[in-house]
Amino acid sequence: MKTTHIVSRILFYFTRFLAVVYFFLAAYSVFTLITGLFLTFKDNGKYFQVCYPFTSHPLMLGDYNLPYILFDFLAPLSLYGLFFLLSSNVFKVFFQPKLFTQNGISHLRRFYLSNLLIPGIVIFTAFFFVPLDNEVSLFILLHGMLGVFAYFLAAIFKQGLNLQNEQDLFI
Repeated sequence: MKTTHIVSRILFYFTRFLAVVYFFLAAYSVFTLITGLFLTFKDNGKYFQVCYPFTSHPLMLGDYNLPYILFDFLAPLSLYGLFFLLSSNVFKVFFQPKLFTQNGISHLRRFYLSNLLIPGIVIFTAFFFVPLDNEVSLFILLHGMLGVFAYFLAAIFKQGLNLQNEQDLFI
């Protein structure tokens, strides 16, 4: 069990770091796109470049049209920030003193619901505004499988919590 604590703690910090990076990139991109600071254009305004702060070196590139910016640029950045934040909360469950808790089940529930619902909703909405690549359906499938796996894990945790509560009553 000691190995599980160590690995889950490492994964917690790694995924929390990734969440911060993705959320920062999304917020920084919104800031640059709204203010025009650290933003350059290519091919007569057809493409934009979000540059590193106080430089003209590009950090991220994209098509300069609103549907692309919303659905192909900002949505993936912010939603993967959410994904890594929820992942880190799941990993946090595994290094807590008590494994089976209502809080742990809640984190797993949020994680599986977000993986099952959000990708489909976003892709359905984006379908009306931007062309979708074949890779998108692969990502939806992977998130769906991850959501189903987390659902089963949450069911196991719920049963473990019930058994733990029954055991506490007998003692």
